[in-house]
Amino acid sequence: MPVEVIEQRTVGPTLGAAAIEASVQAVLIGIAATAVFIVAVYRLMGLLAVVALLCYALIAYAALLTLGATITLPGLAGFVLAVGMAVDANVLVYERAREEFAGRGRSLRSAVTAGFRRALSAIADSNVTTLLAAGLLFLLASGPVRGFGVTLTVGVLASMFSALVITRSLAELAATRPALARRPHLTGLHTLGRVRTWLAGRNWRLYGRPRRWLAASLLVVLLAASGIAVRGLQLGVEFTGGRSIQYATTTALDPETARQAVSTAGFPNAVVQEADDGDIRIRTGPIDDTAQEAIRDALAAEAGGAEVVSDELIGPTLGEELRRNALIALGVALLAQLTYLAVRFRWTYSAGAVGALIGNVAVVVGMFAWTGRTADGLFLAAVLTVIGYSVNDSVVVFDRIRETRVARRGRAFADVAGDAVLQTLPRTVNTGASTLLVLLALLVLGGDSLADFAFALVLGILAGTFSTASVAVPLTVALDRRWPPPPPGPPASAARRGTGVRREDGAVV
Repeated sequence: MPVEVIEQRTVGPTLGAAAIEASVQAVLIGIAATAVFIVAVYRLMGLLAVVALLCYALIAYAALLTLGATITLPGLAGFVLAVGMAVDANVLVYERAREEFAGRGRSLRSAVTAGFRRALSAIADSNVTTLLAAGLLFLLASGPVRGFGVTLTVGVLASMFSALVITRSLAELAATRPALARRPHLTGLHTLGRVRTWLAGRNWRLYGRPRRWLAASLLVVLLAASGIAVRGLQLGVEFTGGRSIQYATTTALDPETARQAVSTAGFPNAVVQEADDGDIRIRTGPIDDTAQEAIRDALAAEAGGAEVVSDELIGPTLGEELRRNALIALGVALLAQLTYLAVRFRWTYSAGAVGALIGNVAVVVGMFAWTGRTADGLFLAAVLTVIGYSVNDSVVVFDRIRETRVARRGRAFADVAGDAVLQTLPRTVNTGASTLLVLLALLVLGGDSLADFAFALVLGILAGTFSTASVAVPLTVALDRRWPPPPPGPPASAARRGTGVRREDGAVV
């Protein structure tokens, strides 16, 4: 029975060493930049969070060693991304503690304890959504993409432990020190911040007309997604089957000269691109080694020499399987997000979050089409990660909306939603900035191997941050007006008799 080669990868030592060195630099610089940012914003409490983040890194690394996981480039990217995500739980807690200490005048120790208690539900919900995406990567993907799912899962679990156990222990211990009680400005919790204070003094009705937000957001999504129709999406050989070869030439060649040389060698339909480091990347249909050598010789004749630094062969069987699995993964991820949020919140909330999520994916895919980047296996990993990560900000805002709506019964839902967005804005900015620091380091220093992956994640985080305020919340407000929740149930005395009470947000307690 004949044996069919469905996947073959060859990576030259030059590319491997350069990619590893660049990725390690991105890790170190990204972590250092994040640490400086957190300390600058939260001072002593930020320093304690940095200590917890270092513990997180050790725990995650030890867990990967215990599991016997191989640290691939996508896996290293997942580890770097999880570092930025680990900051989110600490930011959530500290913003809540600021509200208790600076806003309500509680003691420092009481404020820190209350901050952890009140942030717990948002931390749990946001991390579960990310774990759903990571789990789908592991179950439905293969090869390096599955490795990314493993490291992301381990990173999220380790980050929750570091925030809820290590950070809490250190912060509550520090809050008992008399010196901090006399000098509260050292804690970083002594003020709500100028922006938050300024916003609180404005009587803005952000969502009095939610359809305007939705119309503007729809226009942006259509402009981005039109790139798919105008320029088309370049699928990698993982999805189409074929061969992708990268050559390092003795002298630099411009893509047009290289394209002419490859065409003259007998491959007029080959896709010729210039890699970020000046190499030439060739993508063709399935070809044998003799044809590959003919392409190399044609480039060498133009440049004075050419060397293969990576050679990737994907058979059509695997390409078809990956395409099918990609569509299944996207569909299952959306269904999982919708189901989880419908259980944890009211269905209108989950519809708003999933609407924003679909828009985020459309923006990322559309921008890849406009910029001519290749959608390969790493791109699939990035899209699935965006699905899990972009909903985090929506979950945090929804958690605040649910809490505020129950506390302020009788107030218009649109006003409650607008207040929640403004109240959580500092957390949104601080978390987004710290995560982007890591990803920008990966984008700039991670090398050509991870540039497209980091680009997709940066786009996804930016789109996810803005889409919460421009899509998720206004869509929820519009749906709530059309299908308002049932009125509150019996008074609390009914609950004491064992009867369930329906809250104003629709959940039964």
